[in-house]
Amino acid sequence: MDKRKFLKTTVIASTGLAAIPSMLLSSCTSSHKNKDNSTPTDEKIAITTFTLPKLNYNYDAFIDTIDAMTMEIHYSKHHQGYVNKLNKALQENAVSGNNIVDILKNKELPTAVRNNGGGHFNHSLYWDILTPGGNMSDNFKNLLHQNFGSIEAFKNELADAGKKRFGSGWAWLCQDTDKKLFITSTPNQDNPLMSTADKQGHPILGIDVWEHAYYLKYQNKRGDYLNNIINIINWQKVEARML
Repeated sequence: MDKRKFLKTTVIASTGLAAIPSMLLSSCTSSHKNKDNSTPTDEKIAITTFTLPKLNYNYDAFIDTIDAMTMEIHYSKHHQGYVNKLNKALQENAVSGNNIVDILKNKELPTAVRNNGGGHFNHSLYWDILTPGGNMSDNFKNLLHQNFGSIEAFKNELADAGKKRFGSGWAWLCQDTDKKLFITSTPNQDNPLMSTADKQGHPILGIDVWEHAYYLKYQNKRGDYLNNIINIINWQKVEARML
């Protein structure tokens, strides 16, 4: 009987998201091997399995902006739920890919893979940029001035994208194919990697505007949440994701 071997893989520059830390999109894959270590021609490489990334801070790290209970529920319940459902959907629909980015760029995704895969990618990015410290570099400030007129105009446009998103969704800072920065938003757990996005691009910053991200502290005041969370973004991590 063939032995099953699990190999842990890491998302690296070949995915097209060179700057995304490997811990965010880590996965493991399994494949069937013959005794001579060759892969049977009549068998496909097993589906990738994803795991919840580790937080680099405690739930109460941003107590003035996001309360600890919201952080804990958001991370351990909502994001974990997306990971669990994504792995199940990948198996049930026989969807494979080297990593979550490759999977989400697929033009024809089953709904369950699209929703839960987006939930995993989006939240992984979101947690990582909410790291203490990390002021804007002069280079990044210059890029914001070039693309948006001023840093204040950039922050206002980003917050506005989240405020105007009807229902649940995300606000994004992305690069287009010419590496120019632009702001957009997507519904639900969609993101700019997907063919369904109004404007596709390379995401370098994402802000969750689902109610579960802010409701315990802000109730219906989404604008207050957006204005505050922009002030705890680690801009060095955002810049590091640029192509």
